[in-house]
Amino acid sequence: MFTELLIIIIIILIGSFIQGVSGFGFGLFAMGFIPLFFSVKESALFVMSLSLVVSASIIFRNYKHIFVKALLIILSASLTGRIIAFFILNAYGEMDFMKKVLGLFLISIVFYLLLSNKEPSAAMLKTPIIPIIFGFFGGFIGGIFAVGGPFFVFYFLLIFKNKYRYSANLQVVFFVNNTFSLILHGVNGDFNSSFLLYFIVGVVTVIIGTTLGLKMFDRLPRGTIKKVAMIIVSLAGLNLIIFS
Repeated sequence: MFTELLIIIIIILIGSFIQGVSGFGFGLFAMGFIPLFFSVKESALFVMSLSLVVSASIIFRNYKHIFVKALLIILSASLTGRIIAFFILNAYGEMDFMKKVLGLFLISIVFYLLLSNKEPSAAMLKTPIIPIIFGFFGGFIGGIFAVGGPFFVFYFLLIFKNKYRYSANLQVVFFVNNTFSLILHGVNGDFNSSFLLYFIVGVVTVIIGTTLGLKMFDRLPRGTIKKVAMIIVSLAGLNLIIFS
């Protein structure tokens, strides 16, 4: 058990460091390894619970940069997508065949953002349809495949030039969505006490990892953070294409 616990600590330490640096990536990284030790459902609940701590740590550090007006529409759309995904998942299952399509889509968006020198106009970004689209698909894809984060990353990278504002508002969306999902699972009776030790150790570990990541975040320019985020999204897309 000690060896297993040590490996899990290393996994969540690296994942939380990645999120501290880039604003996201803890769930994507951790879910690539934690299911080797637990069932997919148990792993998802464990990772989502720790994701709350990771997001809360970053919010606590950067709360002054939260822009509430930018969150209202995208949060409403994402929760709507999450609810629809909940019913579709129960009715049709995980629709694994769509994972490859999603992977190709994510990689295509990455190439567009990295290669395009043309920034979207301010007027276009202010139209409600943009956060509605990104928010809905982020919530929907997150509810079915647990990889909805890139949609929120794309949106906040587009609208915020300040790296602290990008990260802080991104964490609020993650925190609200994960809280919503955990409440649904709690009402459904999906939690048990067997993960208490792992969770307690995990909380301490992700706080350390996030703190170290934020120190690196402070030193990096926005352009580098954007490239790191795009690399993580690309790896997530490749993972969906190759292993699904």
